[in-house]
Amino acid sequence: MKYVAFLPVLLTINLFLTSCGDQAAKTDTTAAKTDSVRLFEGSVEYSADTAKLIGFVAYNEATDQKRPAVLVIPEWWGLNEYPKDRARQLANLGYIAFVADMYGNGLVVDSPSLANAQASRFYTNPALAGSRFMAALNKLKTYPQVDSSKLAAIGYCFGGSIVLNAAKLGAPVNGVVSFHGDLRGVPADKKLLKAKILVAHGAADSFVPQEQVDAFKKQMDSIGADYTFKAYPDAVHAFTNPGATAIGEKFGLNIKYNAAADTASWKEMQDFFGRIFK
Repeated sequence: MKYVAFLPVLLTINLFLTSCGDQAAKTDTTAAKTDSVRLFEGSVEYSADTAKLIGFVAYNEATDQKRPAVLVIPEWWGLNEYPKDRARQLANLGYIAFVADMYGNGLVVDSPSLANAQASRFYTNPALAGSRFMAALNKLKTYPQVDSSKLAAIGYCFGGSIVLNAAKLGAPVNGVVSFHGDLRGVPADKKLLKAKILVAHGAADSFVPQEQVDAFKKQMDSIGADYTFKAYPDAVHAFTNPGATAIGEKFGLNIKYNAAADTASWKEMQDFFGRIFK
């Protein structure tokens, strides 16, 4: 599948469009698919355009078997502990996971204003977002543990929007999962969209209103996209991140952790992977 670069489409940015909690997840990991687990994890330098990037990789080094690979795109806070924890969980499930550094130099920000300034560069420049996405995916594919026929990408909040745009514009992955991500972005093109899509959405998410949900579904239906849309009752923005509640209170944002929705959406992701990696 040939990847087509992101189109330079300008999107309207709200200061708190993709605000998310910035603390590490505390959810339990699932047992690995192998009999033993010896987790390898570490920072990885790579590059895109003119930027030095510092990603994070995690996998079970107790086996030499090739395995499906999952690219993780962080929230708008950058590559902090939360996406690293998700990568560790994926490694314990038997995948090799790589967290992309979208901002460069491993930058992590700690306020909505700084996060908005960084994320806006990618919302308003899909070509830049595409370059960073593909740089991380190509780096992930260099690992000998990767089964290059089985690739997926997941993203949280800002990252959810990034993976949906990547899929709509032909990124060479089997599927993508958006967790509480913005649903706008570049128009979908039937000739380009090859990946299957899973959207895990908070039904009470004030940052992604029902009109946006309806428009997304209409667009997907209009091109016959293979997508699944799951909405979780009472879940607001950033519902997968245990740090969201404290951050919401600190900055006055309508974000909050929802354990039931977190557990359900993680299970939906695992089932989704089971389908796309057959």
